[in-house]
Amino acid sequence: MTEMMREAQLLRTFATLADTLVDDYDLVDLLQTLVDTCRDVLDMSAAGILLADEHGELELVASTSEASRLVEMMQLSAAAGPCIESFHSGRRVAVAEIADGPDAWAQFRVSALEQGFHAIDALPMRLRTHTIGTLNLLRTSAGLAPEEDIVAAQAFADVATIGILHERSLRESAVLAQQLQNALNSRVIIEQAKGVISQVRGVPIEQAFQLMRDYARSRGLGLSIVAARIVDRELDF
Repeated sequence: MTEMMREAQLLRTFATLADTLVDDYDLVDLLQTLVDTCRDVLDMSAAGILLADEHGELELVASTSEASRLVEMMQLSAAAGPCIESFHSGRRVAVAEIADGPDAWAQFRVSALEQGFHAIDALPMRLRTHTIGTLNLLRTSAGLAPEEDIVAAQAFADVATIGILHERSLRESAVLAQQLQNALNSRVIIEQAKGVISQVRGVPIEQAFQLMRDYARSRGLGLSIVAARIVDRELDF
């Protein structure tokens, strides 16, 4: 990919993120666009977003892979790892070599290395002093990521954070808590829908998710809406 093509894709992503910041945007789809772009344009091996629920616990909401082991590894970092450290500090946590991580990260470290990941950046999703989650960028090669890639990824995270918080959420904390909880609830429904499609169509979970997402986009529907219809058997997939 040439530098010009890369810059064009970055601008298109910002435009896409901006276009979704309306009253009825699909939060899960917005975050999925963000992690996919980090993987494809910023040349990360994998990416995931963790959001805090109403109790302050981090839960995976979007990931470039639906593989259960990657999801599990992200959740381990939400308990003890770079993700939770970034969330609590509100700052970037850059790990050039996961193998050298502290003993407190033992479970995350073992899981990451088993899957071939050697470096990670955890970026806060923060507006002023309010941190709502983290954007996590994994690489199979050790070493720090190019600074320009981190700047772009943080800008993506900032735009998404503004969309999540939204003006009405800034006025009333209860609305914010409900919006984040709705996103987590949507993820549960999406997981159920993936299982339905996988069983009915006889395809792997990864492919089931892509089929559902393609269907939603081709019809201009929210991913959460399509998933709910599949689970409720209102949509024959």
